Amino acid sequence: MSLIKNVEFLRRWSRLHQFNGLDIARDLALGTHSPLAEVKGFGANPGHLGMWSFVPAGLGQGAPLVVVLHGCGQTAAGYDQGAGWSTLAERYGFALLMPEQRRTNNAQGCFNWFNPEDTARDHGEACSIRRMIARMVRDHGIDKHRIFVTGLSAGGAMTSVMLATYPEVFAAGAVIAGLPFGVASNVREALNGMLQSNSRPAAELGDLVRGASTHKGPWPKLSVWHGSADRTVNPANANEIVKQWLDVHGLPAAPMFEGTVDGHPHQVWWNADGETIVESYTITDMAHGTPLGLADNDERYGAEGAFLIEAGISSSYHIADFFGLTKSISQPRAAATIAADAAKPQPSPAPLRTPDVAAVRRPLTAQHRPAGPPPQRRRRAINVGAIITRALTAVGLMK
Repeated sequence: MSLIKNVEFLRRWSRLHQFNGLDIARDLALGTHSPLAEVKGFGANPGHLGMWSFVPAGLGQGAPLVVVLHGCGQTAAGYDQGAGWSTLAERYGFALLMPEQRRTNNAQGCFNWFNPEDTARDHGEACSIRRMIARMVRDHGIDKHRIFVTGLSAGGAMTSVMLATYPEVFAAGAVIAGLPFGVASNVREALNGMLQSNSRPAAELGDLVRGASTHKGPWPKLSVWHGSADRTVNPANANEIVKQWLDVHGLPAAPMFEGTVDGHPHQVWWNADGETIVESYTITDMAHGTPLGLADNDERYGAEGAFLIEAGISSSYHIADFFGLTKSISQPRAAATIAADAAKPQPSPAPLRTPDVAAVRRPLTAQHRPAGPPPQRRRRAINVGAIITRALTAVGLMK
């Protein structure tokens, strides 16, 4: 690389370094009255991370677990208060794990998502987070089939790492303003990926995930969020993340539904059973950060702060909903009825269109734009009833 390019690289890195450092004090102030409790002694900790958790009182056996990874210049407590995850955990009954980076590992407080020593299975920071999860499962009787992970920025990129290196551990994940797995192996490549996000073939991106473990499937579901005006992490990274996981799941590039949720573009891909597998939100005109807004019944989760931006949509709530954590536990009969109806032969659904479904609890989309039938693998029959049910839910005709 030429001297001019090296100087430009250092100039940009210095500017990013100062930018991240400006908001550290604000983040620490946010976490003053945090409900999180520090956990010590969770086994091997090769990444030298801190462990914080929140377990609502009376949480029974078999509860879900959400792992939340903060961004650069943030703390576990500060990001929790800003994004509202402990409030959601209290409301809907799940355990919360929030690993925390230490300044001795990274001066900016960023997870080292680009360092090969921290992003390989059973090594470094990835291994430390896995050990924390094992401790939560052991101590609180967590349902091993309902473990989820999400994160912002460097925490979002580390979410990509966890989903790739331990895919058998997670049922689903959500990446906010992050990057695909495996696109950087040093600081220079990380910065270039953040600023430029070079496009790669889908198969190449998918191979990076498939090569991170010996796992052969099934694979975690994924929700991707990114602001269209992000100048810290290029928004094109969202497309690369989606491309990577569509290839892993064997899904087509064209979205099966496109619409808006709370005024923001939303794309959806489902499997042959009509289950949403990959979704993507583009938060219009939003800079780098976690989008905040009102959820159902005018409820608000979190508070504005550094990289926590009022955008008219509650990402934490919608992510929890994507994970299946906001469903009422008092509707088994209704669920059984829907399943029975879905098993009956049904005619092919007509296209459904509506301008916005912000009021729907779990919007699939606002507009139905068929992009061909869902992929059929091994001659597996398409569950038309399930697809009809989800389409009706999307336009508010079924709850």
